[in-house]
Amino acid sequence: MIEQIFDFDNHYYEAEDAFTRYGDKKLRNRGVRWAEIDGRRRLLVGGSLNSYIANPTFDPVAKPGALFDWYRGNPNRQTIIEAFGELEPIRPEYRDRDARLKVMTEQRVVGTLLFPTLGVGIEDALRDDPEATVSSFHAFNQWLDDDWGFAYEGRIFAVPYIQMLDPDAAADELQFVLDRGAIAVNMRNAPVPAPGGYRSPFDPAYDRLWDLAADSGVIVATHAGNDGYDALVQMWEPGGGESSLFRSPLRGVVTKGRAVSDFYAAAVCHKLFERFPKLRMVSVENGAFWLPDVLHRLDDAANRNPGYFEHHPSDALRQHVWVTPFWEDDIPDLIGSFPAERFLLGSDWPHAEGTRQPFDFVTDTLAGVSEAAVQRIAFDNAVDLLGVPVG
Repeated sequence: MIEQIFDFDNHYYEAEDAFTRYGDKKLRNRGVRWAEIDGRRRLLVGGSLNSYIANPTFDPVAKPGALFDWYRGNPNRQTIIEAFGELEPIRPEYRDRDARLKVMTEQRVVGTLLFPTLGVGIEDALRDDPEATVSSFHAFNQWLDDDWGFAYEGRIFAVPYIQMLDPDAAADELQFVLDRGAIAVNMRNAPVPAPGGYRSPFDPAYDRLWDLAADSGVIVATHAGNDGYDALVQMWEPGGGESSLFRSPLRGVVTKGRAVSDFYAAAVCHKLFERFPKLRMVSVENGAFWLPDVLHRLDDAANRNPGYFEHHPSDALRQHVWVTPFWEDDIPDLIGSFPAERFLLGSDWPHAEGTRQPFDFVTDTLAGVSEAAVQRIAFDNAVDLLGVPVG
């Protein structure tokens, strides 16, 4: 039985000055700032009230794994609000790296990647203002380096965020965080808003970014967040209420797995991995249930377009992309179409939709998987991919 794990998907709850400590005051309402509204501390992004996180102070906050049963078939037939249960005061380990290290040791987590909670919802809110987006995320990454560090004590690897609205600024920001020791970076699973519409993040305009990512060996992660796909829901339900969690049931039906499968299908079809064969990417907190279908569709695209791909497209995905499954995914079944060497343990701790404890991923999700595959998914794959001594 495996004794320790590397958790590829942990989270902090951002300090209130995450975007403002180094924020450019000249941006004023164009950037990220706080406001007192009806007696509550609320976040304004681009001059508008941001609803991605209902309580962006994170105090109180949901208990880890509060939605565990709700995601496993909802046996108690609860609404999501009921399932959240009683909130609790924010814990020190959610904002203090030394407190987090102590808890990690108790959890048998030897190392972890830390992703944003609030931060993954901000780029879409600033999609019409590239200058403000560049400035806001540069400020965010400076805060992140201050409070968590990009490689703290060889165990905590906080993941800086790369905005994609401005291609040159994206490459510059990547160099900035690499110079400060980042071993992984995060971006959206999404087409990039551009004047008059959208463009692919795999457009040649981004080649300086991708070349630097491939040459440096940094891992490019795409963590779930606000990917802009709510526009699809708005086509079906114009004027529907907007909030981060409490939307029409149609949202989950229409958007689940859509952004991530589109993103990686586009990466292959736009020949990203042919241009940059050393590039390595990881899909984080998007689940793995979408893999069999997109692999089938890539095979079909190759059959219908002979000579278009240099390498078989589904093989390209298997070679260049790693995936953290949801804890509710059927891992033994998925290993039939995607190799165990490309799966990573991601508990999503301490979020409500994650596991109650990171090790629950081993005892629950990986039940029925061979001991050798458990060792790979829960530890070896992450250490091999990151290429750093852990602990």
